[in-house]
Amino acid sequence: MRNFREYEIWQNAFQLTVKIYPIIHLFPESERFGLANQLKRALISISSNIAEGCSRHSETDFARMLEIALGSAYEAESQLLLAQTLKFVTLDNDNTVFEEIHQLQKQISALIQKIRNKK
Repeated sequence: MRNFREYEIWQNAFQLTVKIYPIIHLFPESERFGLANQLKRALISISSNIAEGCSRHSETDFARMLEIALGSAYEAESQLLLAQTLKFVTLDNDNTVFEEIHQLQKQISALIQKIRNKK
């Protein structure tokens, strides 16, 4: 069985969530159950699906859970872009958030490819 805590992509996803959570608290109160909630769910989904994938016995199932995590990473990026466009937050000086999301997306994609190429 795989230990999800040992995967760099899980660690990066977890740290990204920890980094972005305080940013979400800057959203207007009116977005508490809207975009803020959606973004939290997408962020949590990334590391959660990586962890769940580690519990799967087949490589195909593991890769499928990674695909779901990757989709959540793109969803979180889209939601952050929307929050920035709507001026709920200003991330102009902190492009590292987007850079970290892009790096995580690449890492997840690479692991999916590695697993699929084993077949």
